[in-house]
Amino acid sequence: MEKEDFKKEYFALLSEKYPTARAAAAEIINLEAIMRLPKGTEHFMSDLHGEYEAFCHIMNNCSGVIREKVEQLYGNTMTEKERDEFATFVYYPQALIAEMKGKTDDLKDWYLVQLHRLVELCRNVASKYTRSKVRKNLPKDFGYVIDELINMDRADFDKEAYYHEIFVSIIELNRAESFIVALTEAIKGLAVDTLHIVGDVFDRGENPDKILDLLVAHHSADIQWGNHDIAWIGAHMGNPACVFTVLDISLKYGNLDLLEDGYGISLRKLSSYARAEMDADERFFPAVSAAEEKDADVAKMRKAIFFMLMKAEGQIISRHPEYGMDERILLKNIDFGGGTLRLEGQTVRLNRSDFVTVDPADPLAYTDREQEVAEGLVRSFTHSEKLSRHIAFMIKRGSAYKISNDNLIFHGCIPMQADGSYMTFQGKGGKDLLDYADATVRKAYAAFSQGGKDADALDFVWYLWCGRCSPLFGREKLTTFERLYIDDKKFHKETRNAYYSFYNDKTFVTKILRDFGIDGKYSHIVNGHVPVKKKDGESPIKAEGKLIVIDGGFCKAYHAKTGIAGYTLIYNSHGLKLCAHEPFDSIEQAIENRSDIHSEVTVFETREKRLRVADTDTGRELADQVEGLKSLLQYYSDSASSADRQA
Repeated sequence: MEKEDFKKEYFALLSEKYPTARAAAAEIINLEAIMRLPKGTEHFMSDLHGEYEAFCHIMNNCSGVIREKVEQLYGNTMTEKERDEFATFVYYPQALIAEMKGKTDDLKDWYLVQLHRLVELCRNVASKYTRSKVRKNLPKDFGYVIDELINMDRADFDKEAYYHEIFVSIIELNRAESFIVALTEAIKGLAVDTLHIVGDVFDRGENPDKILDLLVAHHSADIQWGNHDIAWIGAHMGNPACVFTVLDISLKYGNLDLLEDGYGISLRKLSSYARAEMDADERFFPAVSAAEEKDADVAKMRKAIFFMLMKAEGQIISRHPEYGMDERILLKNIDFGGGTLRLEGQTVRLNRSDFVTVDPADPLAYTDREQEVAEGLVRSFTHSEKLSRHIAFMIKRGSAYKISNDNLIFHGCIPMQADGSYMTFQGKGGKDLLDYADATVRKAYAAFSQGGKDADALDFVWYLWCGRCSPLFGREKLTTFERLYIDDKKFHKETRNAYYSFYNDKTFVTKILRDFGIDGKYSHIVNGHVPVKKKDGESPIKAEGKLIVIDGGFCKAYHAKTGIAGYTLIYNSHGLKLCAHEPFDSIEQAIENRSDIHSEVTVFETREKRLRVADTDTGRELADQVEGLKSLLQYYSDSASSADRQA
């Protein structure tokens, strides 16, 4: 298409939305006003691992943003105890309202005080957004009223009285509780503009499903897939090795309720088969203690699943020599008669030879009973309605990596060789490898969602869980078998990818950023996956501030190793703040004691000038729109001049 023809077509399309010069000029003024507003707050969280209560509380307090606003507004007019009470009220309004109902029959005065305070707080957090954007984020039932209240003119006494009467009317109509909940949800929604989950919603903790329910409902959340997430994605798409992987981990941590009640995964056939065929091997007992009888049944199921997993993985590796994982077909390398395994060029003694369902002549073949159990489990995972909604969200709002406002966000690593060069898979390394991983997962999901199956793409989803070149895994191998069957601990080691040897080097991190098209003084990598051991003096801020690791042990299983209960990152219009959180007891305790998660906040990057929307990705898009509209204005002007000359 010729340049002039393209311009005419472009202006024709643009003029459909802005048919007059006046309309185009009005939109330019509107967009330029938006670009002058302060940048919205971004909230980064990582490695949630199913810890719903801690996640829920940090979502409620927005990593301290809400408490900070309460201190700014009421630091001089409320006591510390009153501020604790009010902050808890914002986090858990229904619980505190229920308490007050138990203390008094007349809540009118208390409601009036809380409504005035909440409107003031809502006005404060909404101040950096356009009225239009705020209105879109308000709850539908009360959106108009809240919009009026937070945009009222404080200097107008009569209007103040008018709004006071609105509160009275709300109370008298018995709508105070609903209105308060709507206000608190609006406050928490406006306090954070965008939520980034840097991988691993699943694993260990018992309620990843509840976390995902909150993320699905969030106004602006995205997720960068972690290795545990990809295992669940693969399980839902029907990859047997992924199904057995997530079952093994769920059984290990005693999360049967998640499987059966949360996602409707039937374990009946597995349980029946395991009781008949397996012994209660202590090595397979859950890591979290429960009733002794239940532990024995779970141990039997784990053992049954483990043998099926080893076979499923071996079958995938056999199909894909390009994975370079032949040595990990461990069942083929066992001398069942001698009780040894050929591993890393050595003959290693096994601590037990109890492979009752493995045929030495065909070690990767399922028994008839295993085949029946496997088919039932795969069917349960692929047909789970709730899991289907959650995985759809993770595909739609998720990715292998994300670039947001000059920050490169990913869960695991950029796989590297020991010499600092990119590790390659199928000739792809660095950004190309992550793009390939992202595209292949979507290819597998597209086939699955249409009722078909892309076998190679689906196998690669499993490879992303534990493959040497996987950017989500970041280790040489997964040594689950070795830790169970070999006593020599030197074979238990899971060597990290060389990326983790280099990521303290600013030059190295800067090169990665540039290879992803990011080059600026304030650009960073935001990483998860590897817990930072703060108790040992390790810092999450690496490469002179160019890389931030925000996995600090959110999961309870890691607290002893890291010394904290996770990091979160806040990126607002003033700069970057890192929050190190202490362990969280429970929501019940937080409500009862009016307590918050104690967090150590480190402001490690402050901008010279307050960031505006114009300085963000959104601002750059708006600037392009403005340029297009200015060209349209010129087009209208030129057309008018041409018409005048012809007249």
